Amino acid sequence: MVDIANSDLIFKNYCKVRNDSQAWVVDLSAEDMVVQSMPDVSPTKWHLAHTTWFWETFLLREHLPGYQEFSTEFNYLFNSYYDRVGARHPRPERGLLTRPSIDEVMAYRTHVDAGMASLLEIGCSEKLQALITLGLAHEEQHQELMLMDIKHVLSRHPFAPVAFSRAPVPAEGSEDEASTGWIDVKGGVFAFGMQDDGFHFDNEGPVHQAVLTDFALARHPVTNAEYLAFIEDGGYADPTLWLSDGWAHIQGEGWTAPLYWRREASGWREFTLHGEQPLDPHQPVVHLSYYEASAYAEWAGARLPEEREWEYAARTLAGPEVDWVQPGVSAHPSARSAPDGQLAQMMGGVWEWTRSAYSAYPRYKAPPGAVGEYNGKFMCGQFVLRGGCVATPAGHARVSYRNFFPPHARWAFAGLRLAKDI
Repeated sequence: MVDIANSDLIFKNYCKVRNDSQAWVVDLSAEDMVVQSMPDVSPTKWHLAHTTWFWETFLLREHLPGYQEFSTEFNYLFNSYYDRVGARHPRPERGLLTRPSIDEVMAYRTHVDAGMASLLEIGCSEKLQALITLGLAHEEQHQELMLMDIKHVLSRHPFAPVAFSRAPVPAEGSEDEASTGWIDVKGGVFAFGMQDDGFHFDNEGPVHQAVLTDFALARHPVTNAEYLAFIEDGGYADPTLWLSDGWAHIQGEGWTAPLYWRREASGWREFTLHGEQPLDPHQPVVHLSYYEASAYAEWAGARLPEEREWEYAARTLAGPEVDWVQPGVSAHPSARSAPDGQLAQMMGGVWEWTRSAYSAYPRYKAPPGAVGEYNGKFMCGQFVLRGGCVATPAGHARVSYRNFFPPHARWAFAGLRLAKDI
């Protein structure tokens, strides 16, 4: 069934997401947007083109009669990992794509936006609406990736340039409020996964039951001050705290502090999207690998939470949500407090590593077709993070949301919250 009346609202949502992507880049130069500072980073220009390719490939080619591709080369250049769609340019070489220019990419976006307007004038079937909803969530994910990636790019500049001029939000609370306290959680048999009819990614389901034993979670994410104590106590020099592969990364890559921290005679400083700033002791520590989070937990006499422990606690004990960042607003995490008996900053601020390997829930089955490659094919060698970060679009604030990264990844806005058995 085709729903023409609903098409106007869908197109408004589409335009908002597309405009938000471009709002993030207005302060960046064309030169900023072509650099690839490491293989995991994609140039900003590539993100803008890839998200446009997604709409062209999965909606316009198949569903808009008479649609003309902007360029037959773009399917090769801007396919990310969809093997069923065809061959693709190697990911580590995206920074070598000086062409198309950023102006051509913006023209590509305009071309595809016009196609989407024409498609929605025809009406919106239930199948098409589901694809558009997925496409909007996909582009929002790339908005967060753009911030992660441009931060790494600019961090490689010797003079710590500013990406966004608006100053970071000051940290709230006192050192006492930010110190670790614990909230006990009674175990039992509980339901997990997305439990309502709203949009969710396939890896958030199916809903299933699991057993939790009694545990406790720290009221706050670990702060810069708490993590600095780990560094000053020789945490990066003690192999007994580290997983073997993590210790190998320390030895091979010379890690001595979180990514973007720098020690000067006057004290520690941290590179942010607002330039280099003095390290704020109250802010959540960010840009940790799973290995660093795990080592800190070992040093603290605790552990990382299981992802289902995190989810149940977030459903039942989370305090007020943190404000979510919007284009032009501060993109750096700030400390937040919560009322007594509640967990602070479970949503927003920093992604929180769990000790759960990223794998399928019971009865999970990837969707058919190329979109089935979206999540399921990555269920190996990665760990789950929960909660969102300051750069996560607000619409992704779901307790069931399962982010995932390999354990060595440091450029995501990732921190940790401690857990322990009771």
